[in-house]
Amino acid sequence: MDVAELADRNVLVMGLGRFGGGIGVSRWLCTQGARVTVTDLADAAKLEASVAQLSDCDITWHLGGHPEGDLAATDLVVVSPAVDRRKSEFFASATGRGIPWTTEINLFLERCPGRIIGVTGTAGKSTTCALLNEALQPLAGEGRRVWFGGNVGRSLLGDLPDMGSDDLVVLELSSFQLEATAQLAASPQVGLITNVWPNHLDRHGDADDYLSAKLNLFRYQRPGCWAVVGSADRTLRVTVEGITRETGARFVALPETTDRYDLRIPGPHNQRNAACAATIAGLIGVEEGDARTRMAAFGGLPHRLEHVVCAGGVDYYNDSKSTTPKGTATAVGSFDRPVVVIVGGQERGDDISPLVDAVRSGARAVVCVGASGPRIAETITAAAPESSEPRVELATVIFLLHLM
Repeated sequence: MDVAELADRNVLVMGLGRFGGGIGVSRWLCTQGARVTVTDLADAAKLEASVAQLSDCDITWHLGGHPEGDLAATDLVVVSPAVDRRKSEFFASATGRGIPWTTEINLFLERCPGRIIGVTGTAGKSTTCALLNEALQPLAGEGRRVWFGGNVGRSLLGDLPDMGSDDLVVLELSSFQLEATAQLAASPQVGLITNVWPNHLDRHGDADDYLSAKLNLFRYQRPGCWAVVGSADRTLRVTVEGITRETGARFVALPETTDRYDLRIPGPHNQRNAACAATIAGLIGVEEGDARTRMAAFGGLPHRLEHVVCAGGVDYYNDSKSTTPKGTATAVGSFDRPVVVIVGGQERGDDISPLVDAVRSGARAVVCVGASGPRIAETITAAAPESSEPRVELATVIFLLHLM
Protein backbone atom coordinates (compact mmCIF):
# COMPACT_ATOMS: atom_id res chain seq x y z
CA MET A 1 0.00 0.00 0.00
CA ASP A 2 1.16 3.53 -0.79
CA VAL A 3 0.79 5.26 2.57
CA ALA A 4 0.67 8.61 0.77
CA GLU A 5 -2.92 7.74 -0.19
CA LEU A 6 -4.93 7.33 3.01
CA ALA A 7 -8.45 8.34 2.00
CA ASP A 8 -10.99 5.53 2.50
CA ARG A 9 -8.29 3.23 3.88
CA ASN A 10 -8.74 1.22 7.07
CA VAL A 11 -5.96 2.41 9.36
CA LEU A 12 -5.28 0.86 12.75
CA VAL A 13 -3.48 3.02 15.31
CA MET A 14 -1.70 0.69 17.72
CA GLY A 15 -1.12 2.50 21.01
CA LEU A 16 -2.90 5.71 22.05
CA GLY A 17 -1.09 6.28 25.32
CA ARG A 18 -1.83 8.51 28.29
CA PHE A 19 0.64 11.23 27.32
CA GLY A 20 -0.51 12.15 23.84
CA GLY A 21 1.56 9.66 21.85
CA GLY A 22 -1.21 8.63 19.47
CA ILE A 23 -3.53 11.61 19.66
CA GLY A 24 -1.96 13.76 16.95
CA VAL A 25 -1.63 11.00 14.38
CA SER A 26 -5.16 9.69 15.04
CA ARG A 27 -6.65 13.14 14.46
CA TRP A 28 -4.53 13.70 11.36
CA LEU A 29 -5.53 10.35 9.86
CA CYS A 30 -9.17 11.32 10.26
CA THR A 31 -8.54 14.57 8.41
CA GLN A 32 -7.02 12.53 5.57
CA GLY A 33 -10.27 10.61 5.15
CA ALA A 34 -9.02 7.35 6.64
CA ARG A 35 -11.30 5.02 8.57
CA VAL A 36 -9.50 4.96 11.91
CA THR A 37 -9.53 2.32 14.61
CA VAL A 38 -7.50 2.90 17.77
CA THR A 39 -6.44 -0.06 19.89
CA ASP A 40 -4.50 -0.04 23.15
CA LEU A 41 -3.73 -2.57 25.88
CA ALA A 42 -4.82 -0.02 28.50
CA ASP A 43 -8.53 0.18 29.19
CA ALA A 44 -10.89 3.11 28.63
CA ALA A 45 -10.66 4.28 32.24
CA LYS A 46 -6.89 4.69 32.06
CA LEU A 47 -7.10 6.41 28.70
CA GLU A 48 -10.08 8.62 29.50
CA ALA A 49 -8.18 11.90 29.15
CA SER A 50 -6.60 10.90 25.83
CA VAL A 51 -9.89 9.64 24.40
CA ALA A 52 -11.59 12.89 25.42
CA GLN A 53 -9.18 14.87 23.26
CA LEU A 54 -10.46 12.98 20.21
CA SER A 55 -14.15 13.14 21.06
CA ASP A 56 -14.87 15.15 17.90
CA CYS A 57 -13.25 12.54 15.62
CA ASP A 58 -14.95 9.56 13.98
CA ILE A 59 -12.88 6.79 15.54
CA THR A 60 -13.62 3.18 16.41
CA TRP A 61 -12.23 2.37 19.86
CA HIS A 62 -10.95 -1.05 20.89
CA LEU A 63 -9.33 -0.52 24.28
CA GLY A 64 -8.20 -2.96 26.92
CA GLY A 65 -6.57 -5.29 24.40
CA HIS A 66 -5.68 -5.84 20.75
CA PRO A 67 -8.51 -7.85 19.10
CA GLU A 68 -7.04 -10.11 16.44
CA GLY A 69 -10.14 -9.58 14.32
CA ASP A 70 -9.16 -5.94 13.74
CA LEU A 71 -6.43 -7.09 11.37
CA ALA A 72 -8.78 -8.74 8.89
CA ALA A 73 -9.74 -5.47 7.19
CA THR A 74 -6.71 -3.34 8.07
CA ASP A 75 -4.80 -1.65 5.24
CA LEU A 76 -2.16 0.02 7.40
CA VAL A 77 -0.95 -0.16 11.00
CA VAL A 78 0.44 3.01 12.61
CA VAL A 79 2.55 1.88 15.57
CA SER A 80 3.16 4.06 18.61
CA PRO A 81 6.82 4.53 19.60
CA ALA A 82 5.97 3.02 22.99
CA VAL A 83 5.14 -0.33 21.39
CA ASP A 84 8.06 -2.76 21.41
CA ARG A 85 7.58 -4.28 17.98
CA ARG A 86 10.01 -7.12 18.68
CA LYS A 87 7.92 -8.39 21.60
CA SER A 88 4.38 -7.64 20.43
CA GLU A 89 2.46 -10.70 19.26
CA PHE A 90 -0.21 -8.46 17.76
CA PHE A 91 2.38 -6.60 15.66
CA ALA A 92 3.86 -9.93 14.58
CA SER A 93 0.41 -11.06 13.49
CA ALA A 94 -0.03 -7.87 11.45
CA THR A 95 3.28 -8.21 9.63
CA GLY A 96 2.68 -11.95 9.21
CA ARG A 97 -0.43 -11.08 7.23
CA GLY A 98 1.62 -8.73 5.07
CA ILE A 99 -0.04 -5.58 6.43
CA PRO A 100 2.25 -2.56 5.96
CA TRP A 101 3.12 -0.47 9.00
CA THR A 102 4.50 2.96 9.75
CA THR A 103 4.85 5.48 12.60
CA GLU A 104 3.74 9.05 13.26
CA ILE A 105 7.27 10.37 12.76
CA ASN A 106 7.72 8.43 9.51
CA LEU A 107 4.47 9.82 8.15
CA PHE A 108 5.75 13.30 8.93
CA LEU A 109 9.24 12.75 7.50
CA GLU A 110 7.72 11.54 4.22
CA ARG A 111 5.63 14.68 3.84
CA CYS A 112 7.53 17.56 5.45
CA PRO A 113 8.45 20.17 2.83
CA GLY A 114 10.79 22.15 5.10
CA ARG A 115 14.34 21.72 6.31
CA ILE A 116 14.40 19.34 9.27
CA ILE A 117 16.82 19.73 12.17
CA GLY A 118 16.70 16.49 14.15
CA VAL A 119 17.95 16.40 17.72
CA THR A 120 18.49 13.30 19.82
CA GLY A 121 20.49 12.29 22.88
CA THR A 122 20.13 10.53 26.19
CA ALA A 123 19.69 13.80 28.06
CA GLY A 124 19.16 17.42 27.15
CA LYS A 125 17.44 16.97 23.81
CA SER A 126 14.18 18.66 24.79
CA THR A 127 15.86 21.71 26.30
CA THR A 128 18.34 21.90 23.43
CA CYS A 129 15.45 21.82 20.96
CA ALA A 130 13.63 24.56 22.86
CA LEU A 131 16.77 26.71 22.98
CA LEU A 132 17.34 26.08 19.28
CA ASN A 133 13.76 27.04 18.51
CA GLU A 134 14.44 30.36 20.23
CA ALA A 135 17.84 30.84 18.57
CA LEU A 136 16.35 30.33 15.09
CA GLN A 137 13.61 32.93 15.49
CA PRO A 138 15.71 35.73 13.89
CA LEU A 139 15.34 33.75 10.62
CA ALA A 140 11.54 33.69 10.86
CA GLY A 141 9.45 36.11 8.81
CA GLU A 142 9.26 37.01 5.15
CA GLY A 143 7.46 33.78 4.35
CA ARG A 144 9.57 31.54 6.61
CA ARG A 145 8.44 29.95 9.86
CA VAL A 146 10.20 27.91 12.55
CA TRP A 147 8.35 24.83 13.84
CA PHE A 148 9.07 22.79 16.97
CA GLY A 149 7.68 19.32 17.72
CA GLY A 150 8.31 15.59 17.82
CA ASN A 151 9.11 13.66 20.98
CA VAL A 152 8.64 16.81 23.05
CA GLY A 153 4.93 15.99 22.88
CA ARG A 154 3.56 17.81 19.85
CA SER A 155 2.82 16.11 16.56
CA LEU A 156 3.43 18.37 13.56
CA LEU A 157 1.34 16.33 11.13
CA GLY A 158 -1.58 18.73 11.48
CA ASP A 159 0.68 21.66 10.58
CA LEU A 160 1.81 20.23 7.24
CA PRO A 161 -0.63 22.31 5.15
CA ASP A 162 0.91 25.50 6.57
CA MET A 163 4.55 24.49 6.04
CA GLY A 164 6.66 25.72 3.16
CA SER A 165 9.94 24.65 1.60
CA ASP A 166 11.81 27.53 3.29
CA ASP A 167 10.54 26.66 6.76
CA LEU A 168 12.78 25.24 9.48
CA VAL A 169 11.54 22.31 11.58
CA VAL A 170 13.15 21.53 14.94
CA LEU A 171 12.29 17.89 15.63
CA GLU A 172 13.12 16.11 18.87
CA LEU A 173 13.64 12.41 18.17
CA SER A 174 13.80 9.58 20.69
CA SER A 175 15.52 6.24 20.21
CA PHE A 176 12.08 4.62 19.91
CA GLN A 177 11.19 6.95 17.04
CA LEU A 178 14.57 6.70 15.34
CA GLU A 179 14.71 2.91 15.29
CA ALA A 180 11.73 3.00 12.89
CA THR A 181 13.17 5.65 10.54
CA ALA A 182 15.44 3.00 9.02
CA GLN A 183 12.28 1.78 7.29
CA LEU A 184 12.36 5.01 5.22
CA ALA A 185 16.15 5.21 4.88
CA ALA A 186 15.72 8.89 5.76
CA SER A 187 17.64 11.22 8.07
CA PRO A 188 17.16 14.95 8.79
CA GLN A 189 19.21 17.42 6.77
CA VAL A 190 20.78 18.61 10.02
CA GLY A 191 21.32 16.16 12.86
CA LEU A 192 22.54 16.77 16.41
CA ILE A 193 23.26 14.20 19.10
CA THR A 194 23.75 15.89 22.45
CA ASN A 195 25.25 12.90 24.27
CA VAL A 196 24.67 9.20 24.74
CA TRP A 197 24.98 6.65 27.51
CA PRO A 198 23.12 3.37 28.13
CA ASN A 199 19.38 3.92 28.56
CA HIS A 200 16.07 2.15 27.89
CA LEU A 201 17.87 -1.19 28.03
CA ASP A 202 14.58 -2.83 29.01
CA ARG A 203 13.48 -2.02 25.45
CA HIS A 204 16.69 -2.09 23.43
CA GLY A 205 18.36 -5.02 25.16
CA ASP A 206 21.88 -3.62 25.25
CA ALA A 207 23.79 -0.36 24.88
CA ASP A 208 24.88 -1.15 21.32
CA ASP A 209 21.29 -1.52 20.12
CA TYR A 210 20.32 1.72 21.86
CA LEU A 211 23.21 3.61 20.24
CA SER A 212 22.43 2.06 16.87
CA ALA A 213 18.89 3.45 17.00
CA LYS A 214 20.25 6.91 17.81
CA LEU A 215 22.69 6.77 14.90
CA ASN A 216 19.84 6.47 12.41
CA LEU A 217 19.80 10.24 12.80
CA PHE A 218 22.90 10.32 10.57
CA ARG A 219 22.98 7.07 8.56
CA TYR A 220 20.86 8.29 5.66
CA GLN A 221 22.17 11.82 5.30
CA ARG A 222 23.67 12.98 2.02
CA PRO A 223 26.31 15.49 0.88
CA GLY A 224 25.28 18.95 2.00
CA CYS A 225 23.82 17.68 5.29
CA TRP A 226 25.32 18.39 8.71
CA ALA A 227 26.09 15.83 11.45
CA VAL A 228 26.82 17.51 14.79
CA VAL A 229 28.04 15.91 18.03
CA GLY A 230 27.62 17.91 21.23
CA SER A 231 29.33 15.41 23.52
CA ALA A 232 33.03 15.31 24.30
CA ASP A 233 32.85 11.49 24.21
CA ARG A 234 35.64 10.55 21.81
CA THR A 235 34.13 7.19 20.89
CA LEU A 236 30.86 8.83 19.89
CA ARG A 237 32.68 11.47 17.84
CA VAL A 238 34.75 8.88 15.99
CA THR A 239 31.65 6.80 15.30
CA VAL A 240 29.62 9.68 13.87
CA GLU A 241 32.59 10.98 11.89
CA GLY A 242 32.96 7.51 10.38
CA ILE A 243 29.32 7.60 9.26
CA THR A 244 29.83 10.98 7.58
CA ARG A 245 32.74 9.60 5.58
CA GLU A 246 30.27 7.15 4.06
CA THR A 247 27.37 9.58 3.58
CA GLY A 248 29.31 12.67 2.52
CA ALA A 249 27.66 14.80 5.23
CA ARG A 250 29.69 17.47 6.95
CA PHE A 251 30.88 16.59 10.47
CA VAL A 252 31.01 19.09 13.35
CA ALA A 253 32.03 18.37 16.94
CA LEU A 254 31.67 20.96 19.69
CA PRO A 255 34.86 21.78 21.58
CA GLU A 256 35.17 20.26 25.03
CA THR A 257 34.90 23.71 26.62
CA THR A 258 32.67 26.45 25.28
CA ASP A 259 31.93 30.09 26.04
CA ARG A 260 29.48 30.82 28.84
CA TYR A 261 25.91 31.78 28.00
CA ASP A 262 23.63 34.10 29.95
CA LEU A 263 20.75 31.74 30.78
CA ARG A 264 17.79 31.69 33.14
CA ILE A 265 17.99 27.89 33.44
CA PRO A 266 20.65 26.57 35.85
CA GLY A 267 23.43 24.05 35.48
CA PRO A 268 26.55 23.37 33.43
CA HIS A 269 24.60 20.86 31.33
CA ASN A 270 22.33 23.66 30.15
CA GLN A 271 25.40 25.66 29.19
CA ARG A 272 26.30 22.71 26.98
CA ASN A 273 22.75 22.55 25.62
CA ALA A 274 22.95 26.25 24.73
CA ALA A 275 26.29 25.71 22.99
CA CYS A 276 24.71 22.94 20.91
CA ALA A 277 21.79 25.16 19.96
CA ALA A 278 24.03 28.11 19.11
CA THR A 279 26.24 25.90 16.94
CA ILE A 280 23.29 24.65 14.90
CA ALA A 281 21.83 28.15 14.60
CA GLY A 282 25.19 29.42 13.38
CA LEU A 283 25.40 26.72 10.71
CA ILE A 284 22.00 27.78 9.42
CA GLY A 285 22.83 31.47 9.35
CA VAL A 286 21.93 33.10 12.68
CA GLU A 287 24.36 35.67 14.03
CA GLU A 288 25.83 34.55 17.35
CA GLY A 289 24.73 37.68 19.20
CA ASP A 290 21.15 37.22 18.02
CA ALA A 291 21.14 33.59 19.13
CA ARG A 292 22.49 34.51 22.56
CA THR A 293 19.88 37.21 23.04
CA ARG A 294 17.02 34.89 22.19
CA MET A 295 18.29 32.06 24.42
CA ALA A 296 18.85 34.41 27.37
CA ALA A 297 15.10 35.03 27.53
CA PHE A 298 14.18 31.33 27.58
CA GLY A 299 12.63 30.31 30.91
CA GLY A 300 12.87 26.54 30.58
CA LEU A 301 10.53 23.66 29.78
CA PRO A 302 7.97 22.13 32.14
CA HIS A 303 9.28 19.25 34.28
CA ARG A 304 12.94 19.94 33.38
CA LEU A 305 14.51 21.80 36.30
CA GLU A 306 11.37 23.89 36.21
CA HIS A 307 11.27 26.43 39.03
CA VAL A 308 7.84 25.89 40.57
CA VAL A 309 7.76 28.24 43.55
CA CYS A 310 9.76 29.78 46.36
CA ALA A 311 7.96 29.14 49.65
CA GLY A 312 9.35 29.90 53.08
CA GLY A 313 12.70 30.73 51.56
CA VAL A 314 12.88 27.32 49.85
CA ASP A 315 13.02 26.96 46.07
CA TYR A 316 11.08 24.04 44.62
CA TYR A 317 12.11 22.56 41.27
CA ASN A 318 10.27 20.01 39.17
CA ASP A 319 12.68 17.78 37.26
CA SER A 320 10.35 14.83 36.76
CA LYS A 321 11.56 14.38 33.17
CA SER A 322 14.87 13.11 34.55
CA THR A 323 14.25 9.42 34.00
CA THR A 324 17.81 8.12 34.22
CA PRO A 325 20.27 8.01 37.13
CA LYS A 326 22.80 10.05 35.18
CA GLY A 327 20.20 12.61 34.17
CA THR A 328 19.11 13.09 37.77
CA ALA A 329 22.74 13.28 38.86
CA THR A 330 23.24 16.08 36.35
CA ALA A 331 20.24 17.94 37.76
CA VAL A 332 21.51 17.62 41.34
CA GLY A 333 24.89 18.96 40.21
CA SER A 334 23.24 22.08 38.78
CA PHE A 335 23.01 23.73 42.19
CA ASP A 336 25.76 25.35 44.23
CA ARG A 337 23.98 24.66 47.51
CA PRO A 338 22.74 21.45 49.21
CA VAL A 339 19.39 20.13 48.03
CA VAL A 340 16.68 17.72 49.15
CA VAL A 341 15.96 15.26 46.36
CA ILE A 342 13.01 12.94 45.70
CA VAL A 343 14.18 10.06 43.51
CA GLY A 344 12.92 6.70 42.31
CA GLY A 345 10.34 5.17 40.04
CA GLN A 346 10.22 2.18 37.75
CA GLU A 347 12.91 -0.43 38.39
CA ARG A 348 14.82 -0.91 35.14
CA GLY A 349 18.04 -2.31 36.56
CA ASP A 350 20.04 0.80 35.59
CA ASP A 351 23.48 1.54 36.99
CA ILE A 352 22.64 3.99 39.79
CA SER A 353 26.22 4.80 40.77
CA PRO A 354 26.15 8.27 39.10
CA LEU A 355 23.03 9.13 41.10
CA VAL A 356 24.52 7.81 44.34
CA ASP A 357 27.70 9.85 43.86
CA ALA A 358 25.71 13.00 43.08
CA VAL A 359 23.39 12.85 46.08
CA ARG A 360 26.23 11.97 48.43
CA SER A 361 28.14 15.09 47.42
CA GLY A 362 25.29 17.50 46.70
CA ALA A 363 22.22 16.49 48.71
CA ARG A 364 21.33 17.20 52.30
CA ALA A 365 18.60 14.57 52.22
CA VAL A 366 17.13 12.13 49.71
CA VAL A 367 13.64 10.64 49.71
CA CYS A 368 13.44 7.35 47.77
CA VAL A 369 10.14 6.28 46.24
CA GLY A 370 8.70 3.77 43.78
CA ALA A 371 9.87 0.30 42.81
CA SER A 372 13.49 1.41 42.57
CA GLY A 373 13.35 3.31 45.87
CA PRO A 374 14.57 0.50 48.18
CA ARG A 375 17.62 -0.26 46.02
CA ILE A 376 18.56 3.41 45.79
CA ALA A 377 18.15 3.90 49.55
CA GLU A 378 20.20 0.82 50.40
CA THR A 379 22.99 1.73 47.97
CA ILE A 380 23.31 5.30 49.24
CA THR A 381 23.37 4.15 52.87
CA ALA A 382 25.89 1.38 52.16
CA ALA A 383 28.20 3.84 50.37
CA ALA A 384 28.68 5.88 53.55
CA PRO A 385 27.29 3.97 56.54
CA GLU A 386 28.92 6.28 59.11
CA SER A 387 27.83 9.55 57.53
CA SER A 388 24.86 11.60 58.73
CA GLU A 389 24.42 13.20 55.31
CA PRO A 390 22.64 12.78 53.16
CA ARG A 391 19.76 11.69 55.32
CA VAL A 392 18.00 8.84 53.51
CA GLU A 393 14.28 8.20 53.80
CA LEU A 394 12.27 5.47 52.09
CA ALA A 395 8.70 6.63 51.42
CA THR A 396 5.74 4.61 50.21
CA VAL A 397 3.49 7.64 49.67
CA ILE A 398 4.32 11.16 48.55
CA PHE A 399 1.77 13.90 49.08
CA LEU A 400 2.04 16.60 46.44
CA LEU A 401 0.99 20.01 47.72
CA HIS A 402 -0.03 22.93 45.57
CA LEU A 403 2.19 25.66 46.92
CA MET A 404 0.95 29.19 46.36
